[in-house]
Amino acid sequence: MPRYGLYRAAFEAFALPGLMPALRRFSKARGVIFTLHRVLPEPPAAFAPNGILQVTPQFLEAVIVRARKAGFEIVDLDEAVRRLGSPEAKPFVVLTFDDGYRDNLIHALPVLKKHQAPSTLYVPTALIDGVGVVWWQALEDVIAANDVVVVDLPEGPHYGDAATLEQKRATFAYVYERYRKMPEPDREASVQALAERYGLDLARHCRELIMDWTELKTFADDPLCTLGAHTVHHFELSKLPEAQMRAEIEQSAKVLAAQFGKQPRHLSYPIGGVAAAGPREFAAARELGFATAVTTRPGGLYGEHAAHLTALPRISLNGLFQEKRFIDVLLTAEVFTLMRRGRRLDVS
Repeated sequence: MPRYGLYRAAFEAFALPGLMPALRRFSKARGVIFTLHRVLPEPPAAFAPNGILQVTPQFLEAVIVRARKAGFEIVDLDEAVRRLGSPEAKPFVVLTFDDGYRDNLIHALPVLKKHQAPSTLYVPTALIDGVGVVWWQALEDVIAANDVVVVDLPEGPHYGDAATLEQKRATFAYVYERYRKMPEPDREASVQALAERYGLDLARHCRELIMDWTELKTFADDPLCTLGAHTVHHFELSKLPEAQMRAEIEQSAKVLAAQFGKQPRHLSYPIGGVAAAGPREFAAARELGFATAVTTRPGGLYGEHAAHLTALPRISLNGLFQEKRFIDVLLTAEVFTLMRRGRRLDVS
């Protein structure tokens, strides 16, 4: 993870005493959107490449408390949009959760309720139906349980050693990167074959990890919760033909509207990085009527983003930087702008 090493070095430098208050005074960022996935009280296992996706309830609470103490208001996305167009508005934080993990209901919602903090939950509807595939976690779980794994790749079977911790990490990293580059039908077929080979019931696996519709309603019934679309199958949209890409977005919104009686106004692109969503997807989200759509391209929100509401950046709250001394760095967001040599927008 070379880029995470670069981020850590930058975070360490920006976390030096006295630097952040000075930088905040000169910052032109109007707010930040934080990305979260899983919220769990226990630390990840020694082999847990997806552990990056989780933070503790205590860290979530620390972020909320520190943000407010630093003068940020925690707002929903509609209010964030309003403030982007208002230079005099108070700085803000938006909390967003991707994928609909059950632990969000168990461990995150009580923290959000305690602090009356608005949030947005983006859900892929096939996963809520219990028929989607949480392939990144399935890959981890198969490798964790075996000393050797055989993975079907386009060039033939890949035999990955997984007897030691180092071997498991190397095999996961290799296969994960290959999966990210494969067309979605090929990746789906490979994951299905992997699961069958090692006795992993993918439907049961999904149901264990992800909320069902009844649980999602419990979360959505909180008046401070906004539900957003996250496509149907959690495919990387940039890999799909135009018609399928649009159908993934549009159908997920229709399902959510049918379930909850309200059309979702906000969208999150699955995976969300540069390789997963770009100008084609940004235009589709706008044409399909979404008020906002968020990426995982890191950065703060500036006035210029008011003209690019379907290409909004987010900052990841994740297990790699789960330290209180980094919260101010994350809130200010200037570290990401400086790493882009002062470029505020990343929408190409």
